[in-house]
Amino acid sequence: MGKTASKRFGAYVDGLTAALGHADRDAPFRHYTTGLLLPLERKSVEPIAARVDPGRVGAAHQSLHHFVAKATWSDQALLSAVRGAVLPSIERHGQIEAWIVDDTGFPKKGKHSVGVARQYCGQLGKQDNCQVAVSLSVANEAASLPIDYRLYLPKDWAGDPARRAKAGVPDEITFQTKPSIALDQIRKAVADGIPPGVVLADAGYGADMKFQTGLLELGLDYIVGIQPNSSVWTDGKAPKPAKPWSGQGRPPTRLQRSEDHQPVLAKDLALSLPASAWQDVTWRAGTKGDLVSRFTAQRIRPAHRDYEREEPWPELWLLIERPEDEDEPTKFWFANLPADTSIDHLVRQAKLRWRIERDYLELKQELGLGHYEGRGWRGFHHHASLCIAAYGFLVAERLMFPPKGGSTRFRLPVRPKTFKPRGSTHQARTSRRPIHRHNALAHRHRTRPATAPMSMLPTGCRYKDAMQFMTQ
Repeated sequence: MGKTASKRFGAYVDGLTAALGHADRDAPFRHYTTGLLLPLERKSVEPIAARVDPGRVGAAHQSLHHFVAKATWSDQALLSAVRGAVLPSIERHGQIEAWIVDDTGFPKKGKHSVGVARQYCGQLGKQDNCQVAVSLSVANEAASLPIDYRLYLPKDWAGDPARRAKAGVPDEITFQTKPSIALDQIRKAVADGIPPGVVLADAGYGADMKFQTGLLELGLDYIVGIQPNSSVWTDGKAPKPAKPWSGQGRPPTRLQRSEDHQPVLAKDLALSLPASAWQDVTWRAGTKGDLVSRFTAQRIRPAHRDYEREEPWPELWLLIERPEDEDEPTKFWFANLPADTSIDHLVRQAKLRWRIERDYLELKQELGLGHYEGRGWRGFHHHASLCIAAYGFLVAERLMFPPKGGSTRFRLPVRPKTFKPRGSTHQARTSRRPIHRHNALAHRHRTRPATAPMSMLPTGCRYKDAMQFMTQ
């Protein structure tokens, strides 16, 4: 395993170096991705330098810092190269089924890191000081891979020339909502000819009708979460047409409602349905048996501010989940899939979004996605692109080898005895800080050490087995 895997990693890295634009970047690229794959407590420049080049830590630190924080290589070019290397491995197990949109937060103590602000942080489950990045992943049942990633820049940052200049925010970056960033990523994926899939997103994106309209204009199928208080027309109803023209002034064009002709809330519709409207649907096998819940799917027409429109919204599916042990429905989705789509297919597609939870779990826990300590725009995105490059290798390895029983011990490269991280004291190092998680899946494993085997993950070979060669 060790020697052959080492050759595969070498070939994988060699295939990506052309995207960096200069041969001098090949060595730090190899060192940094190697460090990201090692079971280090902290995956930032300094500890990586101490492990991958222990004979010359100072020089390695300077080289890696310049490569990540300063060098002008293109994140998009590297992500494109990663996609080209890994996508064929994913597609050998089936065609791409989904494009998954999501965002993730990184808690921060200070206020100088680019994009940091008090905002909702999924990793903490509340509003706090953090950075937030939007991503787009491609997925099928076998695997998933992030293909685009961009920091969300809050309004206060976008409109502050001094902070923008200090953090190196490019001039072309303006304030955009998260759904707007995601639409740009999706448009680029369409332009790049990425194999199409159903666009999946949570209610933070589905509640934005401009996002849904953008997907429709691109001709893409989608299943997006919505809020329970979203209004809909049922039973084939729609808003009334515009008032007849009186012959004076401009002809009326906007749709109408009346006291006795109103839409209903999605939650009220769900609560009004008879028991016969619900059915058990199994969507995949879990670690403790089949995953099953109760669902209903109704043909509806969105009513969101349609009194300001000239044409009704198109008909969609309203998919609703109401688990057996819940008193009320828990999840709602809009889906523009064809009217003859089965409920089993709707559910399986909607639930494929679980793969982004796994992506973020591994990227944060195993590869140090949130460990970058710099403050600039370029370094933030370079570190993330390198994490995705390292993750791409793990995805390819997992698809190549089935899970193995037992565990394999491995050794870290020796760290120099004289090495002392910045800010440390002469006393023994402090215990590891708890690692926050992005979601409930991660929360269940919040005490798992960074070097534990990945047997609890749904599919694939162990992280330690895949990376054993790194330390031999």
